[in-house]
Amino acid sequence: MFFNVMKAKDIVDLKDVEFEKEVLLSNNDSSLNIIALKKNEIIDTHTSTCDAAVYVIDGEIELHFDAEKFKVDKGEILLFKRDAQHKVVALKDSKFFVIKI
Repeated sequence: MFFNVMKAKDIVDLKDVEFEKEVLLSNNDSSLNIIALKKNEIIDTHTSTCDAAVYVIDGEIELHFDAEKFKVDKGEILLFKRDAQHKVVALKDSKFFVIKI
């Protein structure tokens, strides 16, 4: 067992890149990731192999699922089921957790 206190806003940084991802925990298909994405950058369409939650630490993102899109602001969380094809668009410089269960 380990204990570690971290400041989420300091884990990933967008100084010289448009996208950064850090895997904080991983076990089989489950994981806790933190992602930083510059404004107007896109994570292309992909399918989640697990149920997932996206929690926005800072900024604002939009998740597109087929014909629906959801804006997720700082402090908000979006939950979705596995096999949901989606893409992510950063409306502002953003940092967010992706929790896959």
